[in-house]
Amino acid sequence: MLDVSTNVREGEELDIVSLGVYLRSRLPTPFDKVVVEQYPEGNSNLTYLIRLGERSFVLRRPPFGNTVKSAHDMKREYWVLKKLSKLYPLAPEPFLFCEDTSVIGAEFYLMERRRGVILRGEVPQELAGSRELQEKVLRSFIRNLIRLHRVDLKAAILSELGNPEGYNQRQVEGWTKRYITAKTEEHLELEEAIKWLNANVPAESGASLIHNDYKFDNIMLSSDDLTRVVAVLDWEMVTVGDPLMDLGTTLGYWMSPEFGEEMMNMPFNPRVLMENFSRRDLADMYAEASDHELPDLLFYYVFGTFKISVIAQQIYARYSKGLTKDPRFANFDRFVGDLGRIAAKSIDKGRI
Repeated sequence: MLDVSTNVREGEELDIVSLGVYLRSRLPTPFDKVVVEQYPEGNSNLTYLIRLGERSFVLRRPPFGNTVKSAHDMKREYWVLKKLSKLYPLAPEPFLFCEDTSVIGAEFYLMERRRGVILRGEVPQELAGSRELQEKVLRSFIRNLIRLHRVDLKAAILSELGNPEGYNQRQVEGWTKRYITAKTEEHLELEEAIKWLNANVPAESGASLIHNDYKFDNIMLSSDDLTRVVAVLDWEMVTVGDPLMDLGTTLGYWMSPEFGEEMMNMPFNPRVLMENFSRRDLADMYAEASDHELPDLLFYYVFGTFKISVIAQQIYARYSKGLTKDPRFANFDRFVGDLGRIAAKSIDKGRI
C-alpha cells in the first residue's frame, strides 16, 4: 500500500536534460544524472519522483493542456507550503520554485519526499479485518482535519491567503461558472442542485485554513501505525474560509453502498471504510473532536458533491479535447452525472 512511482505516462514526459541543468545550478548537492518517475494516481496537478543520486525529491507541475493558470498556481502552492510547513509538520517542505517555463514547459516546484501508506481501494489486511482499527484510523483522519483548521493563521503568515467574508457565496458562484465553462453535455439533476445551492447559501460559520480537497488519497499514513498521519498532500486549493465547507468536501467524497458499485469503487477512499462508516459517523466524529455542535450539514455536503462533480467535469473536458491521453479520464462524464444525481437525491431527502 506504499505510494510508489512508476514509468512516466506517454505525453507527460519531462525534459530530463533541461531539468538536470537547472537543478545543478540551484541545488547544493552534486549529482551525476536525473532519474524521473511518476506518481500515477493524481487527477489534477502532476507529481513526479526525481532521483538525484542517493537523494529523492518530489516535483509538482500543472497538467498538460492547462489553460487556466489560476487553477494550477504552482507559485501560490509553493508559497503556502513554505509558510505552513514551519507550523504544520504534516505539510511537506518545498525547496525551490521555478517560474521559467522553458525548463520543462511549465512552472514547477520541488519538495521533500514523504514515505507512507495511502489508502486507495484495497487496504492492508490488518485494517480490513478490524472494525476497531478502522474507527481509530477514521478518528485520526478527522482529528487531523480539525488540527489543520486550528492552525494559527497569523503565526503562519497566511491570513492574507483568502478573504473569509462572503466566502461561501463566492465559492458557489465560482464553481458554477467553472462548471458552465467546462460543460460538455447536459446534466439536469446536477444543474437543479446548482440552482438549489445558489438559493441556499448560509453565512460563514467561521474562518480557518482549509485544505479544500481533504480525502484519504491525499493523506499518507505511517506504515508502522495506520492511526498516525505522516503527511497531507495536494495543497493546490488551500485557502482561508469556512471550515464547514472543507468538511462538506470530505463528506462529498464519502460514498455509500446505495450509490452503486461504480461509485463505491471510485479510488478516492478505501471501500471497506465506506461500507462500515457513514457520512453521519464522520460528521459526529468531527463534532466530538472539535467540541462543537454542528448545524445542519446538508448545504455543505451538497456543495462538496457539486464541487467534486465540477472537478471531474473539468478533467473530462480536457480529455475530450485531447489535451490529456490518460485513459482513466475517459468515463469521467459518467461520474459527473452520478454525482449530480447523488446531490439531487440528498436535497430531496433533506439529509446528508
